[in-house]
Amino acid sequence: MPQYWWVNHKQTVRQEIGGGYLWSPKQENNGARSQFYENMRIANPGDVVLSFANTWIRHVGVVEAHCVTAPKPGHFGASGAYWAQDGWWLPIRWTPLSQPVRPRDLADELAPLLPRKHSPFNAIRGTGNQKAYLARVERAVIETILGRAGLALEAVQAGENRSFEQLVEALDDEAERAITQDLTIAETERLEQVKARRGQGRFRANVSVMEKACRITGISNPDLLTASHIKPWRSCTTGTERLDGNNGLMLVPHIDRLFDRGLISFQDDGRILVSPLLAFADVQRLGLTSALEESVGLFTSGQAVYLKYHREFVFLREDRPEARVRFKAP
Repeated sequence: MPQYWWVNHKQTVRQEIGGGYLWSPKQENNGARSQFYENMRIANPGDVVLSFANTWIRHVGVVEAHCVTAPKPGHFGASGAYWAQDGWWLPIRWTPLSQPVRPRDLADELAPLLPRKHSPFNAIRGTGNQKAYLARVERAVIETILGRAGLALEAVQAGENRSFEQLVEALDDEAERAITQDLTIAETERLEQVKARRGQGRFRANVSVMEKACRITGISNPDLLTASHIKPWRSCTTGTERLDGNNGLMLVPHIDRLFDRGLISFQDDGRILVSPLLAFADVQRLGLTSALEESVGLFTSGQAVYLKYHREFVFLREDRPEARVRFKAP
């Protein structure tokens, strides 16, 4: 069943609607946890989102894929200048409302429908609540707004989403542009950092020194292995991270895909974590049931730094329920 959301994004509405996404920091500036930011990880493909900015709801969107860790978009400019650089990026397929809705005009109808805790909107003042970003709301809130706009919820949910590959490619393209335009980096170094995006060049050489085979399948033929970043290439903050052999694993393509998508991860001692979003039937079809019951071997302290990042920010935990250590059939 889809979930329903309301986002307050006055500062960045132009960029986020135009770019087809939502972006938030991972925590408050003081390091405190924010449920509004955590909700970025809880949102699922097919969920419906209302866009609220400057007292109006002018767009409604559908979540296209689970959020990924990504740098703050460069085109934010001065907007959110105080936010951290590392955050959550949630792809949204936005639809403009032919009849925009001002929620304050529906305050009496909305008031009993809004959540008591973590509400995005103050029905008394008719304004968005301070610090509220992505907030969960009831289906009735969505239907009330869309009803005033003359748009059926089913019409919003219909439509074709962009593929996950298209979405991530766009993020990586932006990170690559930032590198190629950074003239403080030597040209040869810029080239190596760009090659690392595809698991090539010095990065692959550095990883292959440490990892001789795929950790799960045991395949060691270099022609069948991909040098995969543990901390995603786009999220690396320095060239050192992008090229560090500790920040990579040699994986066969289907394992690389599972790892990049956050459907599996690893404990430092080699135990495999499987996301609750990976169906047992798919594990069976991939022939991985027995392999996922075994340890893949210890990781080094250098690798452990990057694996911690992967477990916390890439792995689809679904706190979504707790992830399973190794894999057990239901």
